[in-house]
Amino acid sequence: MPHQEFAPGLQVQGFTPPLRLSQFKLIAFDMDSTLINIECVDEIADAVGLKEEVAAITEAAMRGEITDYKESLRRRVALLRGVTVADMELIYTSRLELNPGAEALVKACKAAGLKTLLVSGGFTFFTDRIRDRLGIDFTRSNVLEIESGPNCGQLTGRMVDQPWGDICDGAEKRKMLLETCSQLGISPKQAIAVGDGANDLPMMGEAGLSVAYHAKPRVREHAMVAINQGGLDRLLEVIRS
Repeated sequence: MPHQEFAPGLQVQGFTPPLRLSQFKLIAFDMDSTLINIECVDEIADAVGLKEEVAAITEAAMRGEITDYKESLRRRVALLRGVTVADMELIYTSRLELNPGAEALVKACKAAGLKTLLVSGGFTFFTDRIRDRLGIDFTRSNVLEIESGPNCGQLTGRMVDQPWGDICDGAEKRKMLLETCSQLGISPKQAIAVGDGANDLPMMGEAGLSVAYHAKPRVREHAMVAINQGGLDRLLEVIRS
């Protein structure tokens, strides 16, 4: 079914707006280029002069041209060796911004009683701060390994395995969405999933409402709502409180 233009820069398919927020109990967000304005791994790479190289891999992964997301992330993280925690702190304070409408959408969802989930192929250094800033209920993302000893405070170029697995990729995002729904005692059809890249498609496919935000063409094609212009809070034009 093709998208219909609901309003300028806002397309829908598979349902007739408006829906009501009260129909849903959970909203899940990707972070990089969805809740926030940057791809963190690309900006970290800038600290060692490799942004262009890393960004090219990121872009291919987000378009779905790289089938092994985990391997693509390992390749990118390996190039980050030697970046310091101070470098990452500077990225957070000087480059990272919430995308327009992010705070308004999260606030509206929380006011309507929805729980919030942040699932990211990015890193806990940033997701923990966004979690605290927005009051997100649940998160899952990757941990960058940091040197101890003489090079204390520098990245090793590796990630740390976690109790749930090694890397938060598309399959892990889907798994976390389903686990959170089970924990809350709700159906995945009572969840909304918002993302922009190919690794968001598995969780978007499980959710009752899938939302593409300024997304890659493949993601827009599969989403029930495509926000192509304006902020995240444009979702509130098709789903009312």
